[in-house]
Amino acid sequence: MRILLLSFYFPPDVGPGAFRSSAWVDALQARLSPTDRIDVLSTQPNRYASLRQSAPGDEKRGIARIVRIPLPAHRSGFVDQSRAFGAYARAMLRHLRQEPRYDLVCATSSRLMTAFLAALIARRQRVPLFLDIRDLFVDTIRDVLPRWATPLVPLFRGIERFTFRQADHLNVVSGGFVDYVRRIRGDRPMSVVTNGVDDLFLERSFAVRRAADGRRRVLYAGNVGAGQGLHRVLPALARRTLDTHDYRVIGDGGQIGLLREAVTGLPNVSLVPPMGRDALLDEYRDADVLFLHLNDLPAFDKVLPSKLFEYLATGKPVLAGVAGHAAAYLASQPGVRVFSPTSADGAFQGLLALDGTAYERLDFVTRHQRSAQMDELARLSLGLVDSVVGRAP
Repeated sequence: MRILLLSFYFPPDVGPGAFRSSAWVDALQARLSPTDRIDVLSTQPNRYASLRQSAPGDEKRGIARIVRIPLPAHRSGFVDQSRAFGAYARAMLRHLRQEPRYDLVCATSSRLMTAFLAALIARRQRVPLFLDIRDLFVDTIRDVLPRWATPLVPLFRGIERFTFRQADHLNVVSGGFVDYVRRIRGDRPMSVVTNGVDDLFLERSFAVRRAADGRRRVLYAGNVGAGQGLHRVLPALARRTLDTHDYRVIGDGGQIGLLREAVTGLPNVSLVPPMGRDALLDEYRDADVLFLHLNDLPAFDKVLPSKLFEYLATGKPVLAGVAGHAAAYLASQPGVRVFSPTSADGAFQGLLALDGTAYERLDFVTRHQRSAQMDELARLSLGLVDSVVGRAP
């Protein structure tokens, strides 16, 4: 069996896409034989311009071959990301001209176009297509696209419709996505396999370390873009807690400049560039409270942020500015305070309600181990090879 898996991100790149695609490859290998083959077409690490990493362009990992395509330098803007994706698509198509037909095409995609490429390849080769959708791109871009690009929304909607309907099976990472996808796909097969907790969180201690001066450290780790809207809540929260709390933001993104400007003059806020995962786990250990925020956009009512799984696995108190599906999901978790997105008053009250207790969330971690989640994704995707017939090239 020959499987093609597309992922724009793959380790040593960081972020949910990289971690998920790597775990998916491992799960597929565990179910395949030594004579099978997985081709992973990804990119050189590029998640953050401020985090420079390198990796082999062609790497063997068991029966998997990882091909990493170099991209032009880019940041988080719409135009430069489009240019980077164009380079990825062209190099991928050149690579495929040198390869024989696959038996299965898979993709994990947040920004739609990786999934669209997979749909085109599967259609051309007339083989089963399995899509893992991590974000509802079209539902989100209406609120975050620059105004001049608004006329592109109908085009993206058509691409989304074609892509979702082309998939023989479509998985989503949030139950909040189901109704949206059903309206496009009808009753065609789909599943919900969420993000999960990596084993390394079970191997580390995240015991709370209180500072000698009594100040408490609040940590945000992740993307700093329009979807997070940190500049709308964090500066006001930091001002109200100048004497008691320090805030550490680790990450980068399209609105890091807005945030940097908004926290100017606040001595209790530090902005730190992205870092590797081992160093980030040390930051989790040293934090007293883990902070998460999504902007108050209707599309985010459907989202279940991947960062929540890491935060909850540490046992640390969590302060989350989320609504909709994510807020309901967190309602039963101990040591979590949810506030309305962009509400500095809500964030302040939630922060005061959190203490330094370490919370037992073993049941959550057990139910959401990434290895089990991705084994299920591997089972579903490999099942297509036997269940889809009449696809002779």
